[in-house]
Amino acid sequence: MVEPKTQPAVASHLLELTLDAFRITHRAAQASAEGVATASRVLLEEVRGLEQDLDSLDRDIDDLVTTTINRVPEDEARTLLACMNFGISLERIGDLLLSFVNRAESVAAHAEHEDIRDLTVMASQLEKMLADVEVAFRVRSLDKAVSVLRADNELDRLRNVITFRHLEPEGGMRSPDSFHVLFMAQEMERAGDHVKNIAEEVCHLVSGRTVRHVLRAYDRPVEQLFLDHLKNKP
Repeated sequence: MVEPKTQPAVASHLLELTLDAFRITHRAAQASAEGVATASRVLLEEVRGLEQDLDSLDRDIDDLVTTTINRVPEDEARTLLACMNFGISLERIGDLLLSFVNRAESVAAHAEHEDIRDLTVMASQLEKMLADVEVAFRVRSLDKAVSVLRADNELDRLRNVITFRHLEPEGGMRSPDSFHVLFMAQEMERAGDHVKNIAEEVCHLVSGRTVRHVLRAYDRPVEQLFLDHLKNKP
């Protein structure tokens, strides 16, 4: 049984592991963007090693939460559960990035310029979302979390652009690499969905409200936000 005095140390270690997972996933997205842009096998290979690191961290986080969660106060238990969910989502993002770079090795050297451009932008957007959601969790920032939720729209848009480009009404896929390019765009879009899920959980962790209520507050006119500020001012 974990003694009460050791609980802060356990929670601190779990937070450290979770932040490590964020940083590793961010680096994997960065290497994916640079790798597909330059057709660098070294960078693409780096993603494979980072994915293995994420698998290991996910197991460590899960084990630590499982053995600790029933021995901490309720508010701390919520943080532990959030860390476990983040670890799962980040590990899945790692899997998607691994699949992305495996396909990139097949197409990056001879894919069309517009495909490489859009896939690079998608990976760079994912990289930024991961950096922002890590900050949102670390400093408990609703503003950052909401910005991540809104940034996901750009991944959806680029996925649609690539899809329409390769599945034109004239019939069939436009090139032999279309199959891989379409799946790469889909993998980036799905990875963005996982980051969005993390941002939603950060919103709930910070505010205690569902993301729907948080966004409703952010969508209010500036004038109403100012009036609310005056009401809450001491």
